[in-house]
Amino acid sequence: MSAQAAFQRGVHPLLRLLLPGREEEVLAVEADDALRARIEELAVKSTEGDLSPEERDEYGGYVRANKFVAVLRREAKKFQSGSAA
Repeated sequence: MSAQAAFQRGVHPLLRLLLPGREEEVLAVEADDALRARIEELAVKSTEGDLSPEERDEYGGYVRANKFVAVLRREAKKFQSGSAA
């Protein structure tokens, strides 16, 4: 089983409790301008190899959060279409 499939299997029971009826809210959530600017700043510094250890840790947290949000959005779309099992 891939890491993605294992993650999916692990969080699906929780998402079945949290998502039904809230799909539109989940899909509408967006980062505020200050957060987007900070992530962009760190992304540029990462590309240039200029992140401090603290910034690397912070950026890693944003990357992990983004992956989780992507999973939530994908699942919300499945629930919305009625294809969530």
